[in-house]
Amino acid sequence: MSDSQLVEFVRQAILSGLIVIAPVILMGFIIGTLMGLVQAATGIHEPVVGLVPRLLAMALVLVMVMPWMVERMVELLRTAAGGS
Repeated sequence: MSDSQLVEFVRQAILSGLIVIAPVILMGFIIGTLMGLVQAATGIHEPVVGLVPRLLAMALVLVMVMPWMVERMVELLRTAAGGS
């Protein structure tokens, strides 16, 4: 494997990792923002009130998109194994 192939593979791996984790991170951001607004509106400033719904939403999204995530990672590994 030449240096340029290795660099391209690492670039693809990082990009695939970011694409795969994006739905979970975006859901955490959205729920965190909504819970922050609710906390600001109600005056409840307990960290657990914002943390628990965010973790539950992220876990739910993780379970829902897990088959797609595994498929993307397997595709990347097949590309890497076939290219060498």
